[in-house]
Amino acid sequence: QVKLQFESQANMNCGVFTAIVYETQVVAGIIYLIKVQVSDTEYVHLKVFQSLPYENQGPRLVGFQTGKTRDDPLTYF
Repeated sequence: QVKLQFESQANMNCGVFTAIVYETQVVAGIIYLIKVQVSDTEYVHLKVFQSLPYENQGPRLVGFQTGKTRDDPLTYF
């Protein structure tokens, strides 16, 4: 659901956009840290915020890190 947001903010087009692993943190909603494969050898880490259900808003990309590998640990940023 955040692919278009990422592509726009990172100024890139992704032929592949596959979530590999994720972690969550509960705040006033949920923050997802997601490792995403964007090419055969390149990965990115995304920080996505999902507000509480009654706010009726979709997920929002709030940060990302590029240049990651499959073996890079998914850490909070």
